[in-house]
Amino acid sequence: MTLRQQIAVVARLDFAEVLRSRWLVFCLVVHTILAAMFVLVGLRESGVIGFTGMGRALMSWSHALLFVLPLLALSATGQVVNSARDDGSLELLLSNPVSRSGFFVGTSLVRVLALVVPLLIAMPVMALFGAFAFEQDLPWDFLLRCMAVSTALLLCFVALGLCVSTLVRNQAKALMLTILIWAAGVAFIDFGLVGLMLQWDLPPSAVFALAMLNPVECARLALLSAAQPELSTFGPVGFFIANKVGSTGLLLLGILWPLLLGITAWVWSLAAFRRRDLV
Repeated sequence: MTLRQQIAVVARLDFAEVLRSRWLVFCLVVHTILAAMFVLVGLRESGVIGFTGMGRALMSWSHALLFVLPLLALSATGQVVNSARDDGSLELLLSNPVSRSGFFVGTSLVRVLALVVPLLIAMPVMALFGAFAFEQDLPWDFLLRCMAVSTALLLCFVALGLCVSTLVRNQAKALMLTILIWAAGVAFIDFGLVGLMLQWDLPPSAVFALAMLNPVECARLALLSAAQPELSTFGPVGFFIANKVGSTGLLLLGILWPLLLGITAWVWSLAAFRRRDLV
């Protein structure tokens, strides 16, 4: 079989597993619950509280996704390879005319689509529903920015999850490592930067450079700069970012850096998977 046929075969098998585990339904339910909390409830109460409805609701929803999407991606991929290795399905599949590259690429494509497609369906559908139901203007530019940044973040953490699954054979250790990666991305790095700023008087450029190592922080700034271009919330650091980088630069950084990090992790994972023993 050609590599393309091998990828198609593996993709069909893995997609059947995704359907059996109802992962697509779970992702849609998660996105629907988040949308109902921020879009529907937020728009209904916007007239009482006094803020602009749709833009503010989409902003809150997208920031909640920054915490949820990495966890979904790591959960979906953190035990794909090591689980197949432990239950013998990987050895059985590769005993057929399927190469290691075909298995890895096919599995990666299915996991990416299983995570990205529900997001790209839920965001415009719920935004359109909120706009028509509550007669709000739909900020298409911000919605497209949210979809692009969220997709790049998902691709990054899918690759990180596959990297953990490939390099760590013990499933329990792989699970703990994925939790640590998620915690470091959404919480620990921010606390570490605050500690550094309190301990040493770091210049804004150094704080920005350290923060940008975290793909979640890149995505957060890319979204926040759309609603608050001056980034006054961050004080001197925000003033530095707004003047030196700008909203367009932050958008490119929020998309390109997670993609670059994800591609690097995925290529490393593929090379390690092709090189290591099956058992």
